[in-house]
Amino acid sequence: MNLTGSQILLESLKCEGVDTIFGYPGGAVINIYDDLYDSSIHHILTRHEQAAVHAADGYARCTGRVGVVIATSGPGATNTVTGIATAYMDSIPMVIVTGQVPTPLIGNDAFQEADICGITRPCTKHNFLVKNIRDLARTVKEAFYIARTGRPGPVLIDLPKDIQVATHDFTYPDTVELRGYKPTYSGNLRQIEKAAEMILAARRPVLYVGGGINLSGANAELLALAELTRIPVATTLMAMSAFPQRHPLALGMLGMHGTFCANMAVTECDLLIAIGSRFDDRVTGRIDSFAEKAKIIHVDVDPTSIKKNVAVDLPIVGDLLDVLSKLNDSLDQKTEHLGVFREQLRAWQAHIATWQERHPMAYQPSDTVIKPQYVIQTLRELSQDDAIITTEVGQHQMWTAQFFSFTQPRTFLTSGGLGTMGFGLPAALGAQVAFPERQVIDISGDGSFQMNSQELATLVQYQLPVKIVILNNNYLGMVRQWQQMFFNKRYSQTVMELPIDFVKLAEAYGAVGFNATQVDEVETVIRKAFATPGPVLMNFKISREENVLPMVPAGKAIHEMVLAS
Repeated sequence: MNLTGSQILLESLKCEGVDTIFGYPGGAVINIYDDLYDSSIHHILTRHEQAAVHAADGYARCTGRVGVVIATSGPGATNTVTGIATAYMDSIPMVIVTGQVPTPLIGNDAFQEADICGITRPCTKHNFLVKNIRDLARTVKEAFYIARTGRPGPVLIDLPKDIQVATHDFTYPDTVELRGYKPTYSGNLRQIEKAAEMILAARRPVLYVGGGINLSGANAELLALAELTRIPVATTLMAMSAFPQRHPLALGMLGMHGTFCANMAVTECDLLIAIGSRFDDRVTGRIDSFAEKAKIIHVDVDPTSIKKNVAVDLPIVGDLLDVLSKLNDSLDQKTEHLGVFREQLRAWQAHIATWQERHPMAYQPSDTVIKPQYVIQTLRELSQDDAIITTEVGQHQMWTAQFFSFTQPRTFLTSGGLGTMGFGLPAALGAQVAFPERQVIDISGDGSFQMNSQELATLVQYQLPVKIVILNNNYLGMVRQWQQMFFNKRYSQTVMELPIDFVKLAEAYGAVGFNATQVDEVETVIRKAFATPGPVLMNFKISREENVLPMVPAGKAIHEMVLAS
């Protein structure tokens, strides 16, 4: 078939199984949008390019598929950068197609020209500038291959306007062969056997689990490993839905706002088994005091993540699905040793239980003011068990991680590495597009919500029944908390002085809104919102200076937690 470049792009996307694109049109992609008019691919028009990328990100996180975005050149392309960086930090597979000025004009400061390849080089797994129509189909194939393999990530294709209108015979390659890019999937059996031996020799082991478990789809293998060995499981923010948080072996979240028992267990363990995690500073605290009594096994598909932040005793490079399956098989064959190991583990389990009893994740209830933790717990009780929860970034994000008790994989979508305010609403949009029949809830703060509140229009246009929860304290809450605790309550530029009527805002967009200002209104509002078709916003006026605790102050070890204000 002799097709134009824009037609080749869309046919290539269909060959990759793409059924949904998020985007925003402009002059440099007008040919693509003209051909989209006749395409079977569903397009979601967001109100901002950043939101389009976050929506594709949410779509990818909850499905495991590659999210796809189209944006125009210049400001359209630069508006995608925050979303791309968010996906890059959290290893989310995505392909972003940006329009570009015609190739003869590149470098001449043409109207709406920007070097988006140069701009995004630090925050993409790879990017391409297509200069020849003959390379386009192969480029798309390579982009999807790179985005979804190894450690996943965003890949950008910059497509000049003259390439979009040029014509060429369309054939889509069956395979990809990239010299220098050969991800390792199969874990080394000798290393895995050593890991099994180290586990059985340990007396105080902990499984430290990161977001790689969700990315690899190895949730069942992780659960099998934990139940086979009865080793307690601490999870990062990115892995809160990777392991059932109501499981007896669950220690909860690790790190700056982690549970007392998770932080203490890692501090006192003699073997730390890190799976699909990267030893982020929010997890480790002061690095020289992190798990200093332990030998460390680190399993990851990305060899550059191993030993980057923390020295390890046993590295294993490979896909977590493969490595954990082999590790479970190895341990399962050591029946006699496994029985002795489990018996010896009882003392460690009892010790952890005392930490859990002494300092459970709790808060001080109130009959006079709405506590945010109470809202989260009530949401959990009234929502479906497979509800997909997204968050923005701030106090509400940490309260959600602490109190929602996730049990299903890929149900907690949050910006972990970059910490992007404005992520949650468009991510919920993308998740709802992916799963129209599932319950999707965005939990937000009043500050974060205003970063991308215009996406209420997108929800209404496509009648996406996302339920939005605003924990409203008229502060930039997390920064205010730091100012209270470490800057003598000098609340510099963290007071949101103009009270916004979020219910009226929702109604202006054609959505439904409810307010709750009293404790006894919380459950009623949530029930009404869940029973109302279409998008609904719930505005909860919460206690203004409630803090997220426990908290590890900057520069402290994770066992040096502040437990009370």
